[in-house]
Amino acid sequence: MNYIMQKSSALDQVWDNFSFMQQIINAHVNRQCAGCHEGGQNEDTIFDLDASRQGFVVQGSNGEFPFLTSSERLEVVSRVRQTLPRDKLLLAGSGCESTQATVEMTVSMAQVGADAAMVVTPCYYHGRMNSAALIHHYTKVADLSPIPVVLYSVPANTGLDLPVDAVVTLSQHPNIVGIKDSGGDVTRIGLIVHKTRRQDFQVLAGSAGFLLASYAVGAVGGVCALANVLGAQVCQLERLCLTGQWEDAQKLQHRLIEPNTAVTRRFGIPGLKKTMDWFGYYGGPCRAPLQELSAAQEEALRLDFTSNGWL
Repeated sequence: MNYIMQKSSALDQVWDNFSFMQQIINAHVNRQCAGCHEGGQNEDTIFDLDASRQGFVVQGSNGEFPFLTSSERLEVVSRVRQTLPRDKLLLAGSGCESTQATVEMTVSMAQVGADAAMVVTPCYYHGRMNSAALIHHYTKVADLSPIPVVLYSVPANTGLDLPVDAVVTLSQHPNIVGIKDSGGDVTRIGLIVHKTRRQDFQVLAGSAGFLLASYAVGAVGGVCALANVLGAQVCQLERLCLTGQWEDAQKLQHRLIEPNTAVTRRFGIPGLKKTMDWFGYYGGPCRAPLQELSAAQEEALRLDFTSNGWL
């Protein structure tokens, strides 16, 4: 589960500016921050539906989607849609390795209730995934998708950065509304913002660890794993940035860096699920081959939260 924030009006955020995604989905014009939370395979995940969170991202990197069958992926989205009130946005990860499979999954995600699709870069043949191949892939998906498409670049998992020139070209497609960039290169994020500024296109940070920096260079929000457990705090960081309270934002950002690293790069999904259990949500077991944390790892994970005042 991940919270999303976006540019001045687009698509996946669980923060206060709901109109961004709402407008992009309904009119493909305006941009505002909306919020989402990303869910995994567990059908009984407890969702926090307070007013500041405008929706959820399902089947993102923390949803363990590579380990689910196609039918399971669709069932998860369907069950989340049945659980969510209609005014809550649902963004579903629909990326597959082939273009045809991605098109089919995206159409199916729309049929089970997704408001928009987040499409990760195909990567198995990453040596051949140059700009031309990726532009062709995403254009085909967007042409045939009945819902708006968000590009998803997560090089830590795919070994592939969606090239900036490809992003700029794809930003001109009327059904491609934004990008979630999880690479952590703030200069790249700023460059994408700059080069797509004339398009109706949203740039989202892919992690709470560089959220403040991303706002500083023009991003409109973020999709953040940490928001599964510190959602209110991540939303508060967004509000501080949007209102220009940079000193307070910096202090809060500093306290989020170690917990964010713990539930992403350091301990990954097992760490995130364990932390969700601690905070009163349901994290549950991981699907093999992912393994549960050892006692020593749990202790280290807890320390990253307690030392920053969160547990």
